Amino acid sequence: MEPLPAILIVDDDADVRQAARLALTSHAAYIETASSPGEMMTLLMPERFDCVLLDMNFVLGERSGRAGMDGLEAVRNVDPPLQVVLMTSYGAVSLAVESLKRGAHDFLLKPWRNEALVAAVKAAATNTRTERSGAPLDVIEKTAIEKALARHGGNIAQAAAMLGLSRPALYRRMSKHGL
Repeated sequence: MEPLPAILIVDDDADVRQAARLALTSHAAYIETASSPGEMMTLLMPERFDCVLLDMNFVLGERSGRAGMDGLEAVRNVDPPLQVVLMTSYGAVSLAVESLKRGAHDFLLKPWRNEALVAAVKAAATNTRTERSGAPLDVIEKTAIEKALARHGGNIAQAAAMLGLSRPALYRRMSKHGL
């Protein structure tokens, strides 16, 4: 059984931070929160966290997601294997695609389903640990996808949920592995 992850939740809305903390409490070794990317940077250090749950907008009225993209890059600079799940209330397909291209593990729309949040964070934490261990991530990822698809009889939506991925993210990973 995999150890419980350490999670950092970064959102300017105290209610969102509290809701995420409540949803993840029984699935985490510990959870810390930050209200801004600047505060996030004071908490980050290599191998301290297994997953960052990061909002994409921190200024009232801002919807571009630039702050989240900048935060993603900052996390990668401090702890390259650390996986980030981005979240926003103002989602568009183009924003989700860009965030995944820039290295986000997953992309969630607020309000989220707690099951989807938990699955995304668990999958991100697993990937973080795998990258840190030096195991060949591609082999592990392909095996996990094959098992999820087999378990759910090829149902993409159910396999994606099991893996903590969005359907588009699963399709991209399937294509990458020739599945």
